[in-house]
Amino acid sequence: MGDPLHGYTGILRERLASKGLSIGDRVRVSRRGAVYEGILMPRHALTGRQIIVVKLDNGYNVGIRVDENTIIEKIPWRGGKHRRGVLSAEIVMHPPKPDPSKPQVSVISTGGTIASRVEYETGAVKPALSSRDLLAVVPEIGSMARIDAEILYSILSEDMTPKHWEGIVDAVARSFEKGSVGVVVTHGTDTMGYTAAALSFAFRSLPGPVVLVGSQRSSDRPSSDAAFNLMASVLAAVKAPFGEVVVVMHGETGDTYALAHRGTKVRKMHTSRRDAFQSINDRPLAAIWPYEGRLEILSRNYRVRGDLSVENGFDDKVALIKTYPGISPEIIDVLVDKGYHGIVVEATGLGHTPGRLVEPIRRAVEEGIPVVITSQCLFGRTNLNVYINGRRLLEAGVIPGSDMLPETAYAKLSWILRRTRDLGEVRRMMLENMAGEINPHHDLGLYPRWDHGF
Repeated sequence: MGDPLHGYTGILRERLASKGLSIGDRVRVSRRGAVYEGILMPRHALTGRQIIVVKLDNGYNVGIRVDENTIIEKIPWRGGKHRRGVLSAEIVMHPPKPDPSKPQVSVISTGGTIASRVEYETGAVKPALSSRDLLAVVPEIGSMARIDAEILYSILSEDMTPKHWEGIVDAVARSFEKGSVGVVVTHGTDTMGYTAAALSFAFRSLPGPVVLVGSQRSSDRPSSDAAFNLMASVLAAVKAPFGEVVVVMHGETGDTYALAHRGTKVRKMHTSRRDAFQSINDRPLAAIWPYEGRLEILSRNYRVRGDLSVENGFDDKVALIKTYPGISPEIIDVLVDKGYHGIVVEATGLGHTPGRLVEPIRRAVEEGIPVVITSQCLFGRTNLNVYINGRRLLEAGVIPGSDMLPETAYAKLSWILRRTRDLGEVRRMMLENMAGEINPHHDLGLYPRWDHGF
């Protein structure tokens, strides 16, 4: 690093220089009775001028506001060495200028940490406010595309609703109409699968990929996956030949490749692993190596890029419930009495529910409320012809969900019920493979994780 105090300016820079400090030195900062020890880090352009940035021993960065009473000391490295050497990572102060020869990619932020920056004054993770901010945080994406960024929402993913899905659909459509070759939607990981499925049904045809991307670990952690995932998603938006909604996340725990999972076949399978997302009952569509600028198609079963065709709108009176030992049939009755328009049941095994639910489900169907049966097992498909309770459910008029994920069936039913409330038509549409949500050709055995062969 050419500048020993990269990013620091004014009085704070003079103070650090007077102590003989350089980036990479070990420091102790004492302020108002609190003491912080760690490595002096470069100051980012988006960080306040009187903030000193220190990487603590636990790996987190912290921003400390410096005033006249703050004590800053250079301290020895543990083991007797005074200095380990300057950090090799250069912090980009000025984002690269947009290259007009590059294709345009829109980045729409809905929340989460993937398109965010750390505000070191407070420790909070803030959304990147513009294309310039995004390029300052992850400058590599500037070499892949011209970035057009906007913040649509700044919400937690668990606060997503069908109304938010409609807003995302509209924003994505506008982006394509403005000339983007692909669209990246940053999203919290917890409900990203729901949104991906919803968008898959709303877009009947796409001129390019719609890539949902998230981050499992916040951007101030050494193990953060934010920059890698964002690079992979922009590369997929530019290079992927498909016109589909996908989720792009780490394919393994290291920073080698990411996977593009079809939006109707993806599930978050771990609370914190970087490679938490997995295709269920299907192969990922592609593998992406962002550092190599390479994308490899893993499945030829995809929609090609075409004209933009949108059918937006979701019914927010759809419920998703899970059966369990001791479940009360009153749950179904309450949903019927409250005027719900559709119910998805996450049943056990091949699609089983306790016998006591059969009559309330029959009542729901008789009152014009479609009931879709999916499985908690995830891998495999429902088969209601094997055991007596399954056959009773078929007789009551339920719709078997085949190998659809429960969240995909929920999003699909919500989308269908804005098109029609006719039970026969709802059944026909639920059983139709519209967006790759039903895989009729694959041997759906137990696949804990695909062997990608990399």
